[in-house]
Amino acid sequence: MARPPTIFKRSANLLLQYIASHVAVGEPLPTEQHMAELGEGSRTAIRSVLAHFHESGLISDLKERRLLRKPLRKDYFDLAELQTGADRIRQVLMERIYQSDLPPGAEFSESELARAAGTSTISVREFLIGFSSSGLIEKKPRGGWRLCAFDRSFAMELADVRQMFEFAAIDNFANLPQGDPAFAELQRLIVRHEQLGSIMPTHHKDFPALDRDFHTFLIGLMNNRFAQGFYDLVSLVFHYHYQWDKDSESARNEYAVHEHLDILRALARRDVAGAREAMRIHLNSSRSTLLQAIRAREMKAHAA
Repeated sequence: MARPPTIFKRSANLLLQYIASHVAVGEPLPTEQHMAELGEGSRTAIRSVLAHFHESGLISDLKERRLLRKPLRKDYFDLAELQTGADRIRQVLMERIYQSDLPPGAEFSESELARAAGTSTISVREFLIGFSSSGLIEKKPRGGWRLCAFDRSFAMELADVRQMFEFAAIDNFANLPQGDPAFAELQRLIVRHEQLGSIMPTHHKDFPALDRDFHTFLIGLMNNRFAQGFYDLVSLVFHYHYQWDKDSESARNEYAVHEHLDILRALARRDVAGAREAMRIHLNSSRSTLLQAIRAREMKAHAA
C-alpha cells in the first residue's frame, strides 16, 4: 500500500486535535466543509481522512460520523513524517549548532548542508536566503555561508516577543479539556526532565534538545504557524550565543532543567498563576544568561 501523502497526514493530525478538544464521544463530527477548513485541505482529502478514521475505529461510519472514542497518541502521524525539505534543513542546521559542529563564526557550504538534510542544493539555497533575514547567517562574497553574531538590542527584542508567545501558550494550555492528548505529552516531558536532572551535570549537553522539545510542546499548543516558525529562530539564537560562554554552560543547563520542571508541574496541577510565575523566572534567567553570552563574545572580539 502506498504511503499516505503529507497533506493527508497533516489534515488528519489537525482534525484529531480538534476532535480531542471539541467533540464528545457519541457526538457527530462537523460538516465536511467545516472539517476542510479545520484540516486545511480539500473536501476530497477530508473524505479520505474520514475513511481512515472509520477504519481505525474512531468514528461509527461515513454517514453519521459519530465519535466512538477519543483520539489516542497512536492515531496521530509522527511529526517527523510531516517534515518538508525546509524543516529538515532547519533541523540539521540547529543540531549542528547545538552539537558545536558549527561554532560561532563557522563557514559552511550549501552542498554539505544538502547532503546532511537529504535535500537538493536548490532547496538549501532558498532556505538560507530566506533565513538570512534573521541576521544569524550571511552569504560570503565568494560563495558559501557564515554564522554571524548580532547586537544586544536584536537579542532583547527577540526575548520580548518570545515572552508574549510563551505566556499565551500557558493560557492556551489552561483551557484544554481533561483527557486532551497534551496532558500525556506533559507527563512524558516531566519524566524526561526528571531523568536528565538526576544525571546532571555529566549529561548537561543533552539539554538543548530537551529544551527545544519543551518549548516546541508549549508553542505547539497555540496552533499558530507564525509562533512555531518564530520559536525556531529563538532556539537558534539563544543556544548559538550560549556557545560563546562555555564556562557556565553546565550550571546554566542544570538550572534550566529545574526551571522547566517548575513550569511543567504547575501546568499538571492546573495552576496557571504558578506556571506563569515559573515561566517569568525562566525567561528572566534566560535573558540574563543570553546577555552574559553576548558580553563574553564582545570581550573575546575586543581581545582579538
